[in-house]
Amino acid sequence: MIIVTAALLSLGSCSLYRQYERPKLHYVDSLYRRLPDLQDSTSIAELSWTEFFADTTLQEWIRLGVSFNTDLSIARLKVEQAQATLYAAQRAFFPSSAFSAGIGSQYDGNGADLSMYAAPSFSWEADIFGKLTNAKRSAAAAIEQSTAYRQAVQAQLISTIAQTYYTLLMLDEQLAISQRTQKTWEENIRTLEALKMAGKTNEAAVLQAKANMLDVQNSTYVLHQKIFETENAFASLIGMVPICIDRGNLEDQHFPEQLSGGLPAEILSNRPDVRQAEMKLAQTFYATNQARAAFYPSVKLDGTLRFDPGRFIADLGASLLQPLYARGLNKAQLRRAEAEQTIALYQFRQSLLDAGVEVNNALIALKTAQSRVKIDKKQIVHLQAAVWNTQLLMKHGNTNYLEVLTAQQKLLQAELSEVADRYEEIRSVINLYHALGGGYD
Repeated sequence: MIIVTAALLSLGSCSLYRQYERPKLHYVDSLYRRLPDLQDSTSIAELSWTEFFADTTLQEWIRLGVSFNTDLSIARLKVEQAQATLYAAQRAFFPSSAFSAGIGSQYDGNGADLSMYAAPSFSWEADIFGKLTNAKRSAAAAIEQSTAYRQAVQAQLISTIAQTYYTLLMLDEQLAISQRTQKTWEENIRTLEALKMAGKTNEAAVLQAKANMLDVQNSTYVLHQKIFETENAFASLIGMVPICIDRGNLEDQHFPEQLSGGLPAEILSNRPDVRQAEMKLAQTFYATNQARAAFYPSVKLDGTLRFDPGRFIADLGASLLQPLYARGLNKAQLRRAEAEQTIALYQFRQSLLDAGVEVNNALIALKTAQSRVKIDKKQIVHLQAAVWNTQLLMKHGNTNYLEVLTAQQKLLQAELSEVADRYEEIRSVINLYHALGGGYD
């Protein structure tokens, strides 16, 4: 009877040693909406951030950020915590030992009898039903989960540093355009004053031009403030006190010409947040196995060696502990573990769907920004010609100052918009890189 019971328990415990397997996700290949220019070649996520970001100044800032950013430093420590947990789980397979020693006395009618003893002991639990194995596998999954979390934090950090850096370049360019426009207005004011002296225009034209020039001057103050605040935010992101940020210029920035998404299934291996969600699922899988193992008996071997003066005593034994009245608690723990595993499964599936949405949004944002930049450039060419023509007509008295003011105002807005759209194009490229899982290496 005992042999039959042991055989049944052994068969029932086979599933407790089963390894985690990724669930079948039929919609993985449908994560991307098919856009006309999307290439299914090697994903840009395969590029390291040093290859993706060609600006050497930005590369140096990213290196500093990876070294000193507070959130990333905390993420590294979480990996170390998980490694310590795995180390403890691995050591659970080995026997534990202890040593005790002491001195005592015993009194009787003849006086005191002193005694001394030394007693090393050991204890070892046999992992028959996989409790220790599942604990070790759960700890290993926790390491992969915390590692993926660190990589996700690093990828987000690199993306944020790059976007903040390019925000500074955009503001620099907009400031240069505003300062250039301010000088143009100053020249216009001198021209209008000369025309007024010649009787070809009036004081209202001069005053209107001065008001427009002051409006542009006011915008330069606002841009200076935005640059100052963005530099402070950038320094905090890097993990430094507020400083002046060394940087390049927007015109010199370039990225890989072929921006491909790769295959949708690559998100499973490239996206650290998706891998983090999957390792959470694996961890709950092994936690469920541990909860099931609680229904099975524990087998433990114990031994003690005792040394007294003149005596040597060895005490060896084995024990089997079968849960009886704790079955209600064990059932509740199992239901809880199964619920957590199901929650983790839903979260893993949703992380994939969210990743697909981010890739699709980044792709359409990139295509839109690229189209807008092309239109902006054509518009600027036309408006520059319009400004030149209206200025020429005004000097010869064939048009009034309002047409000149309007043309110049439209040109200023078009140039500022073109810079903003170029920044949006760069931001979309960075978002696509990040959405595909790039930037954590």
